[in-house]
Amino acid sequence: MSQQPAPIRGFCDHRFESVRKVFRRGFESGAELGAAVCITVDGEAVVDLWGGWIDEERTRPWERDTLANVYSSTKGITAIAAHQLVDQGKLDLDAPVATYWPEFAAGGKAEVPVHHLLSHRAGLAAVRKSLPPGALYEWDAMVEALAEQEPWWEPGTAHGYHALTYGWLVGEVIRRVTGRSVGSVVRESIADPLGVEFHIGCGPELDKRIADLVQGPIHIPEQGAGFDLIAEILKDPQGLLAKAFANPPVIGLVNKREWRAAEIPAANGHTNAWSLARIYAALALGGQIDGVRLLATESIERARTEQAHGPDRVLPLSTRLGLGFFLPTEQEPLGPNSNAFGHGGAGGSYGHADPEHRLSFGYVMNLMHQGLWLVDPRPRALLAAAYDSL
Repeated sequence: MSQQPAPIRGFCDHRFESVRKVFRRGFESGAELGAAVCITVDGEAVVDLWGGWIDEERTRPWERDTLANVYSSTKGITAIAAHQLVDQGKLDLDAPVATYWPEFAAGGKAEVPVHHLLSHRAGLAAVRKSLPPGALYEWDAMVEALAEQEPWWEPGTAHGYHALTYGWLVGEVIRRVTGRSVGSVVRESIADPLGVEFHIGCGPELDKRIADLVQGPIHIPEQGAGFDLIAEILKDPQGLLAKAFANPPVIGLVNKREWRAAEIPAANGHTNAWSLARIYAALALGGQIDGVRLLATESIERARTEQAHGPDRVLPLSTRLGLGFFLPTEQEPLGPNSNAFGHGGAGGSYGHADPEHRLSFGYVMNLMHQGLWLVDPRPRALLAAAYDSL
């Protein structure tokens, strides 16, 4: 069995040769198993590269249309679906969530506005009562538990990463407004019009193209303790962090058919790099690409307006949030533009839009790294090389 990386394939404009070099080094160093990166400028791909293997046994080469679970990179796409409803006059971000979802008013949440859901300020980062493993796949069970849940903190007074609950909270608002599931809305309103793939819930016919995620290294900073999520959860199984990431249990489920079939709009989107980059390209170009209007320009400006900045109640980090997207911080500048925006996912995936540079970025992989960061160092290095090439 070969242990050499599969050849890197695809296209790279000569101006962005440094991106190819960074990408290649990832495979040579063992930091990558299989991965893909796509970068657009003015809506045109200047980098579209892929390489490595779809499986841990290294028997199936990564292809351009290989799909990968991108975990929380799904949140950015779910946010786009919500902002589209605002553009259509069907959703008011300042209105109480209970306007659209009456049951949500329980637990003292009657006045919580929709925008608190998108900016992780609703105080609903976890469900307190213990949930069985199967609840993860039961939409009604999850939204009912969240509707009755009292906030962990007074909504609007702090922010904390709603790692899994974000998807059901924003997703149920989308479902109440449209009468359709989030997966169908994303497919019909985002993916299909742009000619890309982004699946929130998919059938077995796609399994042969989906890369299995493989646990890779846990990075510990030299100056002291790092962040081992599982270890931190075990320290306080009843705490907010543990409840946010493990109630219901999630670890170890990602490659299973049940996970792929479910609609978990915070965590189980399946896509590829060029699809992710094309979605964000529309946002980098004022909301429209190739005649397809994804969002109004005003919606993009609103989405990337800072809503919260500072210590996160869930993650041991300082985070800066817009409406459904993370914004650059001093610790993770993500290029020269502090007004760029995007969303990363556990393990390494990342999607990014920079309207000032008319640049978009998409990166997916299957070797998961874990560390004390919001955006994995691998896409950060690729993005840095892209900006240096402009």
